[in-house]
Amino acid sequence: MLQNKQIECVIMDWAGTTIDFGCFAPVNAFGKAFEEISVKISTKEIRLPMGTAKIEHIRQLLQMERIRQTFQNIHHRDWNEEDVINLNSSFERHLFATLEKYTDPLPHVVEITSLLRQQGIKIGSTTGYTRAMMNVVEPSARLKGYFPDCCATPDGLPKGRPAPFMIFRNLIDLNVQNSDCAVKIGDTMEDIREGLNAKTFTIGVIFGSSELGLSEMEIKNMSKVKLKEQVAIVRRKMLEAGAHYVIDSMAELPKIINQINSQLTIERHCKTIVPQ
Repeated sequence: MLQNKQIECVIMDWAGTTIDFGCFAPVNAFGKAFEEISVKISTKEIRLPMGTAKIEHIRQLLQMERIRQTFQNIHHRDWNEEDVINLNSSFERHLFATLEKYTDPLPHVVEITSLLRQQGIKIGSTTGYTRAMMNVVEPSARLKGYFPDCCATPDGLPKGRPAPFMIFRNLIDLNVQNSDCAVKIGDTMEDIREGLNAKTFTIGVIFGSSELGLSEMEIKNMSKVKLKEQVAIVRRKMLEAGAHYVIDSMAELPKIINQINSQLTIERHCKTIVPQ
């Protein structure tokens, strides 16, 4: 039996995807938290686990061989779970001190979400931030024009990304019965894995992403050749991670949704994906 299906909801990440161009709020807070224990970590290291729940992000940083060895050399012991808890408290203190400043919507986000709603598409969201953090982010972003219909956070669920539970929470709350009628869009490898684990169409976005890791000013001042190289690297990484599509910015999203919709007259619960 054939059934016509259409995309019913788009589930978006927050920092680096819809707000906080370059995803700098958590990067700065992680750096300051580790500085307090005399362990310097690079921005590149900080960004590697980006997208996971923040306390898990800290565990993954401490598990990196260079950081683990540096911690051991300074503190003359291995790190433990108490260190994780203390670092997380420090991270949250630094994050909350500046979080509201990092809530500007990325280019095209407000216009595209408005357009999607006009088409009857619901806007969901997942994040590595806790509910307490989102209680700061959501009202501030709403004042600037961006507001999803649902926001799931990792606390209160069995696991954060790359587990699919936050996406499942969105599907339940938004009354979307089929995961293949949903799109997950995000700026990190964890976002892509989350979408794939939930069996949704999955899209990576490059400009503004943590993966690209550049501010708007850095992009403006970078040579076109070097920027093109950096964008190509991110695109390849996202496609290799399994993203069905990779877009430069949110402006391309409606076109991609139209392409997906053209595939959705298929057998019930069956999904055919045309490679990009």
